[in-house]
Amino acid sequence: MNSGSIAFIIICAAMVLLMTPALAFFYGGLERRKNVINTMLMAVMPLGIASILWVVIGYSLSFSGDGTWIGNFGHAFFCDVSISDNNLHGLEIPDALFAGFQMMFSIITVAILTGSVVGRMRFTPLVIFMVFWLIIVYYPLAHMVWGGGFLAQIHSIDFAGGNVVHISSGVSALVLSIVLGRRRDYARLEYRPHNIPFVLLGAGLLWFGWFGFNAGSALAADGLAVHALLTTNTAAAAAMLSWVLIEKLTIGKPTLVGASTGLVVGLVAITPGAGFVSLWSSLLIGALVSPISYFFISVIKHKLGYDDALDAFGAHGVGGIFGGIVTGIFTMPSLALEKGYAGVIYGSGKLLLAQLEAILFTIVFSAIATFVIIKVISRFTPIRVSDREEAIGLDDSEHDETAYPTFMGLDS
Repeated sequence: MNSGSIAFIIICAAMVLLMTPALAFFYGGLERRKNVINTMLMAVMPLGIASILWVVIGYSLSFSGDGTWIGNFGHAFFCDVSISDNNLHGLEIPDALFAGFQMMFSIITVAILTGSVVGRMRFTPLVIFMVFWLIIVYYPLAHMVWGGGFLAQIHSIDFAGGNVVHISSGVSALVLSIVLGRRRDYARLEYRPHNIPFVLLGAGLLWFGWFGFNAGSALAADGLAVHALLTTNTAAAAAMLSWVLIEKLTIGKPTLVGASTGLVVGLVAITPGAGFVSLWSSLLIGALVSPISYFFISVIKHKLGYDDALDAFGAHGVGGIFGGIVTGIFTMPSLALEKGYAGVIYGSGKLLLAQLEAILFTIVFSAIATFVIIKVISRFTPIRVSDREEAIGLDDSEHDETAYPTFMGLDS
């Protein structure tokens, strides 16, 4: 055991946990004021749901056994997971600390996908969906990538959650938005963020938490953690500046929402390769992901007509896919997990092919599983609020709470 690494990962775990309420502020600020309570509550519910599920079965299904697709129940309720020794993963931190750190990833992942359905999905069906999505989508993917399963066996790599966190949640968010249908005023009214300072607060806290997310994925207080911290910050900074420049060139005015969105997509894009790619390439990754995500959010979404309300797919799905691809291009031989599986620019295409295969599998698996889960739930209970409830706002109709009460009782 290494006391420095133990302290470091404990701090990183707390930072990653903070990302979920940070996401709630980010999403809440982007949504209309009549839905802000509902939007933020949907984002923070995984703090309870995913935490309990992880202790009961999530960690075990993700990191026990040697199955190709999913683990077993050998460590259910953290059975034989030591708080003082590491007998399971060959690390210098205790088994229970590794398990606790990984728990934070499952929390933020399911929170991300809620951004696509705000303003129109009933709360109870969404909570039910979260439970089954974690069991059917997240835990198998975590096992396949980090638990020695299928995606690890084909030699794909994912430093901190490109496939497991961002592609899975982004694609699932897209499917949910399509199944649920458009908001009642979609394409007729312009949806404007109701509290832009909330957006910046959330984005800033996400940036802070992402250092724990990526640097902590080194699982030790060492040089790899330092490298991941630097690539993470560089990509986020480059993406923020790139997004602001795009806005200046296309609409003539830079926006705070754009700067906040840009830094988030930069963080998403660097996540798969934060510990594998060079510092100079992280600058390119951040600079290039913004125009791609911007194009999907401002053009492709409207061309195809789907209503991903807060652009969970445009930011996390597209950013995660791009990040996985460029990881196969820029991974340095000295940081590669296997000899011969470095990036294309270093003379080998094997890693890129493995990355493409893993990305395609994650997209198909997440999409099909999400579609089946939500369709089954819809057979037993309505998944969408009524037209009247949507018009009133979900804060009132779903929770009987108001974020900004007025003396006249009017709130829109």
